[in-house]
Parts: sequence; C-alpha cells; structure tokens
Amino acid sequence: MFLYKIEIEMESTSAHLIILAETDEKAFSVVESHVARHYIKSPVITSAAIVEKKRTEAGAGYFIPQQ
Repeated sequence: MFLYKIEIEMESTSAHLIILAETDEKAFSVVESHVARHYIKSPVITSAAIVEKKRTEAGAGYFIPQQ
C-alpha cells in the first residue's frame, strides 16, 4: 500500500487529496468521488497529478502548508 498526495486542479480552485491505495490507478479512480463529497454541485476537475508517493509505515504522512 502507498500513501499518495494528489494535487487536483478545478475550474476555480485547487486542492490536495491524501489517499491510501494499492496502485496509482486505484488512487486516481477515487479522486472524483472524494471531491464530490465536499461540494453540493461537483466541480469540473481539469487535472489531477500525483505530487508524492510513500510506502505506508508508522509515522508516514504529509505536511501541507497553507498557501
């Protein structure tokens, strides 16, 4: 399993998604469903890219500074 940090660009904003998945394909397959959970009307996703990928182990994580 891997911990993924995915950068998502939408029409008017951007976001990061941290997801646990077995493969890159499985990580990308859930991006839209996770974005849809946070909006009443799902935004149009213009791009999604893996920014970081780490093997899971105790203490694995990401620090995301406010921009």
